[in-house]
Amino acid sequence: MRLRDTLRHPLTQAFLLLALAYVLIVYGIRYLPPLFGAASAPVPKSIVVQFMAFALAGVLVYVSDDEERWRRFREPIHATLVDADKKILRSSLLVLIPLVVAWLAYAQAKPSVGAAAVLRSIHPAPPGQITFRGKTMQLTGLENPLRAQGSMADHLATGRRVYYQNCLPCHGDLLDGQGHFAHGFNPVPLSFTDNGTIAQLTESFVFWRIAKGGPGLPREGTPWNSAMPVWEDYLSEEEIWSVIIFLYEQTGWEPRTWEARAEGGSHE
Repeated sequence: MRLRDTLRHPLTQAFLLLALAYVLIVYGIRYLPPLFGAASAPVPKSIVVQFMAFALAGVLVYVSDDEERWRRFREPIHATLVDADKKILRSSLLVLIPLVVAWLAYAQAKPSVGAAAVLRSIHPAPPGQITFRGKTMQLTGLENPLRAQGSMADHLATGRRVYYQNCLPCHGDLLDGQGHFAHGFNPVPLSFTDNGTIAQLTESFVFWRIAKGGPGLPREGTPWNSAMPVWEDYLSEEEIWSVIIFLYEQTGWEPRTWEARAEGGSHE
Protein backbone atom coordinates (compact mmCIF):
# COMPACT_ATOMS: atom_id res chain seq x y z
CA MET A 1 0.00 0.00 0.00
CA ARG A 2 1.40 3.34 -1.01
CA LEU A 3 2.04 6.03 1.59
CA ARG A 4 -0.69 8.24 0.13
CA ASP A 5 -3.24 5.44 0.41
CA THR A 6 -2.08 4.71 3.96
CA LEU A 7 -2.56 8.35 4.98
CA ARG A 8 -6.01 8.42 3.41
CA HIS A 9 -7.13 5.31 5.28
CA PRO A 10 -9.67 6.17 8.05
CA LEU A 11 -7.79 4.15 10.68
CA THR A 12 -4.55 6.04 9.98
CA GLN A 13 -6.40 9.35 10.05
CA ALA A 14 -7.99 8.42 13.38
CA PHE A 15 -4.59 7.73 14.96
CA LEU A 16 -3.12 10.95 13.54
CA LEU A 17 -6.04 13.03 14.83
CA LEU A 18 -5.70 11.53 18.31
CA ALA A 19 -1.95 12.21 18.29
CA LEU A 20 -2.55 15.81 17.21
CA ALA A 21 -5.18 16.25 19.94
CA TYR A 22 -2.75 14.94 22.56
CA VAL A 23 0.00 17.33 21.49
CA LEU A 24 -2.36 20.31 21.52
CA ILE A 25 -3.82 19.41 24.92
CA VAL A 26 -0.54 18.64 26.71
CA TYR A 27 1.82 21.13 25.09
CA GLY A 28 -0.39 23.70 23.38
CA ILE A 29 -2.27 24.76 26.51
CA ARG A 30 0.99 25.05 28.46
CA TYR A 31 3.37 26.67 25.98
CA LEU A 32 1.19 28.75 23.64
CA PRO A 33 -0.15 31.30 26.22
CA PRO A 34 3.34 32.79 26.95
CA LEU A 35 3.66 33.64 23.25
CA PHE A 36 0.72 36.02 23.72
CA GLY A 37 1.89 37.44 27.06
CA ALA A 38 -0.26 35.18 29.25
CA ALA A 39 0.92 32.93 32.07
CA SER A 40 1.56 29.27 31.33
CA ALA A 41 0.13 26.57 33.54
CA PRO A 42 0.66 22.84 33.81
CA VAL A 43 -2.18 20.70 32.51
CA PRO A 44 -3.47 18.26 35.16
CA LYS A 45 -3.47 14.63 34.05
CA SER A 46 -7.16 14.36 34.85
CA ILE A 47 -7.85 17.14 32.35
CA VAL A 48 -5.69 15.40 29.72
CA VAL A 49 -7.68 12.17 30.17
CA GLN A 50 -10.99 14.04 30.00
CA PHE A 51 -10.07 16.00 26.86
CA MET A 52 -8.63 12.91 25.16
CA ALA A 53 -11.94 11.12 25.84
CA PHE A 54 -13.72 14.00 24.09
CA ALA A 55 -11.22 13.78 21.20
CA LEU A 56 -11.75 10.01 20.90
CA ALA A 57 -15.52 10.51 20.82
CA GLY A 58 -15.13 13.11 18.09
CA VAL A 59 -12.87 10.84 16.01
CA LEU A 60 -15.33 7.96 16.32
CA VAL A 61 -18.14 10.23 15.17
CA TYR A 62 -16.02 11.29 12.19
CA VAL A 63 -15.13 7.75 11.03
CA SER A 64 -18.67 6.42 11.52
CA ASP A 65 -20.74 9.19 9.92
CA ASP A 66 -20.14 7.69 6.47
CA GLU A 67 -20.90 4.03 5.78
CA GLU A 68 -18.01 3.49 3.39
CA ARG A 69 -15.52 5.21 5.70
CA TRP A 70 -16.76 3.17 8.65
CA ARG A 71 -16.40 -0.07 6.64
CA ARG A 72 -12.81 0.78 5.70
CA PHE A 73 -12.04 1.76 9.30
CA ARG A 74 -13.22 -1.63 10.57
CA GLU A 75 -11.56 -3.77 7.91
CA PRO A 76 -8.00 -3.96 9.38
CA ILE A 77 -9.35 -4.36 12.92
CA HIS A 78 -11.66 -7.20 11.85
CA ALA A 79 -8.89 -8.84 9.85
CA THR A 80 -6.52 -8.73 12.81
CA LEU A 81 -9.11 -10.37 15.06
CA VAL A 82 -10.34 -13.18 12.79
CA ASP A 83 -8.07 -13.87 9.81
CA ALA A 84 -6.12 -17.11 10.04
CA ASP A 85 -2.92 -15.53 8.73
CA LYS A 86 -2.99 -12.94 11.54
CA LYS A 87 -2.64 -15.47 14.36
CA ILE A 88 0.94 -14.46 15.18
CA LEU A 89 -0.06 -10.78 15.23
CA ARG A 90 -3.02 -11.53 17.52
CA SER A 91 -0.85 -13.50 19.91
CA SER A 92 1.76 -10.72 19.95
CA LEU A 93 -0.88 -8.10 20.74
CA LEU A 94 -2.33 -10.34 23.46
CA VAL A 95 1.06 -10.24 25.19
CA LEU A 96 2.16 -6.72 24.24
CA ILE A 97 -0.96 -4.76 25.27
CA PRO A 98 -1.02 -6.03 28.91
CA LEU A 99 2.74 -5.37 29.14
CA VAL A 100 2.29 -1.78 27.95
CA VAL A 101 -0.58 -1.19 30.38
CA ALA A 102 1.47 -2.68 33.23
CA TRP A 103 4.47 -0.50 32.34
CA LEU A 104 2.34 2.66 32.21
CA ALA A 105 0.81 1.82 35.59
CA TYR A 106 4.26 1.22 37.08
CA ALA A 107 5.67 4.43 35.60
CA GLN A 108 2.73 6.35 37.03
CA ALA A 109 3.04 4.87 40.51
CA LYS A 110 6.79 4.66 41.08
CA PRO A 111 8.44 7.52 43.03
CA SER A 112 11.10 9.48 41.21
CA VAL A 113 14.21 10.87 42.86
CA GLY A 114 16.73 12.94 40.96
CA ALA A 115 19.19 15.73 41.44
CA ALA A 116 17.90 19.20 40.76
CA ALA A 117 18.98 20.57 37.40
CA VAL A 118 19.62 23.98 38.99
CA LEU A 119 19.77 25.38 42.50
CA ARG A 120 16.25 25.98 43.67
CA SER A 121 14.54 27.97 46.36
CA ILE A 122 10.96 28.01 47.61
CA HIS A 123 11.30 31.72 48.34
CA PRO A 124 13.83 32.97 45.75
CA ALA A 125 15.60 36.23 46.48
CA PRO A 126 13.70 39.22 45.11
CA PRO A 127 15.40 41.69 42.79
CA GLY A 128 16.65 44.94 44.28
CA GLN A 129 14.14 46.88 42.24
CA ILE A 130 11.27 46.24 39.87
CA THR A 131 9.30 48.19 37.31
CA PHE A 132 5.60 48.42 38.08
CA ARG A 133 3.58 49.81 35.16
CA GLY A 134 6.55 51.86 34.03
CA LYS A 135 7.37 53.08 37.54
CA THR A 136 10.65 51.99 39.12
CA MET A 137 10.22 50.67 42.67
CA GLN A 138 13.14 49.99 45.03
CA LEU A 139 12.19 46.84 46.96
CA THR A 140 15.06 46.93 49.43
CA GLY A 141 13.81 48.68 52.54
CA LEU A 142 10.35 49.27 51.04
CA GLU A 143 7.48 49.31 53.53
CA ASN A 144 3.78 49.13 52.79
CA PRO A 145 2.88 52.80 52.23
CA LEU A 146 -0.78 52.27 53.13
CA ARG A 147 0.11 51.46 56.74
CA ALA A 148 1.10 55.10 57.22
CA GLN A 149 -1.71 56.77 55.32
CA GLY A 150 -5.48 56.71 55.05
CA SER A 151 -7.91 54.56 57.01
CA MET A 152 -6.83 51.03 57.86
CA ALA A 153 -10.49 49.96 57.79
CA ASP A 154 -10.77 51.24 54.22
CA HIS A 155 -7.57 49.45 53.21
CA LEU A 156 -8.86 46.20 54.72
CA ALA A 157 -12.18 46.58 52.91
CA THR A 158 -10.39 47.13 49.61
CA GLY A 159 -8.06 44.21 50.24
CA ARG A 160 -10.97 41.93 51.12
CA ARG A 161 -12.76 42.91 47.91
CA VAL A 162 -9.64 42.32 45.80
CA TYR A 163 -9.02 38.94 47.43
CA TYR A 164 -12.53 37.60 47.00
CA GLN A 165 -12.80 38.87 43.43
CA ASN A 166 -9.43 37.55 42.25
CA CYS A 167 -7.64 35.21 44.68
CA LEU A 168 -10.43 33.09 46.17
CA PRO A 169 -10.69 30.43 43.41
CA CYS A 170 -7.10 29.28 44.00
CA HIS A 171 -6.14 30.29 47.56
CA GLY A 172 -9.53 29.50 49.09
CA ASP A 173 -12.07 31.11 51.36
CA LEU A 174 -9.92 30.24 54.39
CA LEU A 175 -6.67 31.44 52.74
CA ASP A 176 -5.40 27.88 53.09
CA GLY A 177 -4.61 27.19 49.43
CA GLN A 178 -7.68 24.96 49.06
CA GLY A 179 -9.67 26.98 46.53
CA HIS A 180 -12.00 25.47 43.94
CA PHE A 181 -9.24 25.38 41.30
CA ALA A 182 -6.40 24.36 43.65
CA HIS A 183 -6.50 20.66 42.72
CA GLY A 184 -5.69 21.55 39.13
CA PHE A 185 -2.24 22.99 39.89
CA ASN A 186 1.10 21.40 40.71
CA PRO A 187 2.45 22.81 42.95
CA VAL A 188 -0.78 23.80 44.64
CA PRO A 189 -1.43 27.45 45.58
CA LEU A 190 0.22 28.69 48.75
CA SER A 191 -1.55 28.45 52.08
CA PHE A 192 -1.21 31.85 53.72
CA THR A 193 -2.13 30.31 57.07
CA ASP A 194 1.08 28.24 56.99
CA ASN A 195 3.83 29.80 59.08
CA GLY A 196 6.31 29.04 56.31
CA THR A 197 4.82 31.44 53.77
CA ILE A 198 3.93 35.11 54.30
CA ALA A 199 4.89 34.93 57.99
CA GLN A 200 8.51 34.68 56.82
CA LEU A 201 8.35 37.50 54.27
CA THR A 202 8.45 41.26 54.08
CA GLU A 203 5.52 43.01 52.50
CA SER A 204 7.74 44.22 49.66
CA PHE A 205 8.53 40.57 48.82
CA VAL A 206 4.82 39.73 48.76
CA PHE A 207 4.17 42.80 46.57
CA TRP A 208 6.79 41.59 44.08
CA ARG A 209 5.36 38.08 43.93
CA ILE A 210 1.79 39.30 43.44
CA ALA A 211 2.71 41.94 40.90
CA LYS A 212 4.92 39.74 38.75
CA GLY A 213 3.20 36.37 39.32
CA GLY A 214 4.58 33.07 38.09
CA PRO A 215 6.26 34.54 34.97
CA GLY A 216 8.26 36.89 37.23
CA LEU A 217 10.00 34.10 39.13
CA PRO A 218 13.78 33.88 38.65
CA ARG A 219 15.32 30.64 37.41
CA GLU A 220 16.10 29.36 40.89
CA GLY A 221 12.35 29.47 41.59
CA THR A 222 11.86 26.35 39.47
CA PRO A 223 10.47 23.76 39.89
CA TRP A 224 8.45 25.72 42.45
CA ASN A 225 6.92 27.61 39.54
CA SER A 226 3.61 29.30 40.11
CA ALA A 227 0.58 29.48 37.84
CA MET A 228 -0.33 32.86 39.36
CA PRO A 229 -0.93 35.51 36.69
CA VAL A 230 0.89 38.83 36.46
CA TRP A 231 -1.48 40.82 38.66
CA GLU A 232 0.02 44.21 37.80
CA ASP A 233 -1.85 43.79 34.50
CA TYR A 234 -5.15 43.82 36.39
CA LEU A 235 -4.63 45.47 39.79
CA SER A 236 -3.42 48.90 40.77
CA GLU A 237 -0.51 49.45 43.15
CA GLU A 238 -2.91 50.47 45.93
CA GLU A 239 -5.05 47.36 45.41
CA ILE A 240 -2.02 45.09 45.75
CA TRP A 241 -0.83 46.82 48.93
CA SER A 242 -4.41 46.61 50.27
CA VAL A 243 -4.76 42.89 49.64
CA ILE A 244 -1.40 42.35 51.36
CA ILE A 245 -2.77 44.13 54.45
CA PHE A 246 -5.84 41.89 54.25
CA LEU A 247 -3.71 38.72 54.06
CA TYR A 248 -1.74 39.55 57.18
CA GLU A 249 -4.77 40.80 59.09
CA GLN A 250 -6.86 37.75 58.20
CA THR A 251 -4.17 35.20 59.05
CA GLY A 252 -2.90 36.97 62.15
CA TRP A 253 0.72 36.93 60.98
CA GLU A 254 3.06 39.90 61.33
CA PRO A 255 5.14 40.71 58.24
CA ARG A 256 8.90 40.67 58.57
CA THR A 257 10.31 44.16 58.88
CA TRP A 258 13.42 45.93 57.64
CA GLU A 259 15.70 46.63 60.60
CA ALA A 260 17.88 49.73 60.44
CA ARG A 261 21.62 49.18 60.43
CA ALA A 262 23.62 50.84 63.16
CA GLU A 263 25.60 52.86 60.61
CA GLY A 264 22.90 53.46 58.03
CA GLY A 265 21.45 51.29 55.34
CA SER A 266 19.07 48.46 56.04
CA HIS A 267 18.80 44.71 55.96
CA GLU A 268 16.06 42.18 56.26
